[in-house]
Amino acid sequence: MMWNFKKYSQNTALETADSRMTYEELEQAGNELAESVGRCLVFSLCTNSIGSVVGYTGFIQNKTVPLLLSAHLDKKLLLSLADTYHPSYFWYPEEVDIMAAGITGNVVFEKHGYCLLKSDYSDKEQTLYSELALLLTTSGSTGSPKLVRQSYENIKTNTEQIVEYLKIDSLERPVTTLPMNYTYGLSIINSHLMVGASVCLTDSTIMQKEFWNFFKEKKCTSFSGVPYTYEMLDKLRFYRMDLPYLKTMTQAGGKLSTELHKKFAEYALQSGKNFVVMYGQCEATARMGYLPPEYALQKQGSMGIAIPKGHFMLIDDSGNEILDSGVSGELVYEGKNVTLGYAEKREDLLNGDEFEGKLKTGDLAERDSDGFYYIVGRKKRFLKIYGNRVNLDEVEKLIKSSYSQLECACCGIDDHMDIFITNGTAADKVKAFAAQKTGLNPAAFHMYVIENIPKNEAGKTLYGELKKYSQ
Repeated sequence: MMWNFKKYSQNTALETADSRMTYEELEQAGNELAESVGRCLVFSLCTNSIGSVVGYTGFIQNKTVPLLLSAHLDKKLLLSLADTYHPSYFWYPEEVDIMAAGITGNVVFEKHGYCLLKSDYSDKEQTLYSELALLLTTSGSTGSPKLVRQSYENIKTNTEQIVEYLKIDSLERPVTTLPMNYTYGLSIINSHLMVGASVCLTDSTIMQKEFWNFFKEKKCTSFSGVPYTYEMLDKLRFYRMDLPYLKTMTQAGGKLSTELHKKFAEYALQSGKNFVVMYGQCEATARMGYLPPEYALQKQGSMGIAIPKGHFMLIDDSGNEILDSGVSGELVYEGKNVTLGYAEKREDLLNGDEFEGKLKTGDLAERDSDGFYYIVGRKKRFLKIYGNRVNLDEVEKLIKSSYSQLECACCGIDDHMDIFITNGTAADKVKAFAAQKTGLNPAAFHMYVIENIPKNEAGKTLYGELKKYSQ
């Protein structure tokens, strides 16, 4: 069992604006759902709701393997993933019409505002690797079939690590500021359910008055956010809010600007709260590093040190370990929370542990003389946009396949993707298309119309030359 719900049977596990569920009720609800399923693959379409958490915990506790997806995922992308992985079941909110995506089957169970559909894929081969527990997407919602395969040991280990370094106990009351199909948001649910805490569920955003009313009414003790969350909090003059029960603020999902890091660290110090900057990836289940709150001001811009029972090292281009401080190299992490590997097709769900406890993160970092790490760049072409990892090459490919009459190149910095095209009349359409396909706010995309996309003799795009257009 991943969680010991019996230990906290009468504690409140989940709360929404108008309902609550104890740990005993959560266990019963999960078992009731899982009776209909068994060990197979389920696509779980997530919201921050009781039904969604019942599905997730019920599946994990009973050895069903869920792929967590946004309930708002583009219908074509959902069907494409389904055709690739052949899930036996779909667990989805009753207001979502998955039949409109071309999914076929029969609803066999309905409860907690969710439906369980036995799909017409269920008669296909359903063998899964014995330790496979969970599947998550790697690059936001661009429709890539590439998934991360997480084991039971991965999830339990990382959850225990998070509980330890954040000192989480049963008195905590976190609020959901992130979607649970996102590894960071899911880790908050995992870690608090492990210690008998009460998770306060809402799909309201920090920009809505309803969110803050809910936060105060439920006496929430912590919230989590990506850099964009903290940018918005700064604009909302968060520092003036009266939040007497708030104890901890955590940040991950990309590097926070040094200016904002300082602002929130100073606020935490002055108000007696904890501000914890963290570092993680889905490939390491969730978290790999954290900056202890007592160093929040002293080590501005740092993502900290390795989590308990984890280890960081830096390597150069030849794979040799870098021992000197102040020298950049690729950040490598070792620990039992490093996941099994990737999947790109159904047959990959039979594969065992391919990472073997060691992860090359693709991030470039430096270590100071005190052993604290600072991210200085990224080796691969990914951006973190509002906490979602987006593959620039995949976005380019999507645009080129739908707008064959233009050339396109994508680059940028975290939270700001620059899209360069060669046809000005298509700029608005391409921007809307990119926002729709990634499920991200259009404000994240900046359009540039140029005469030609710069390329080398081999026809490869010279992304470095594009920077001059966006400065």
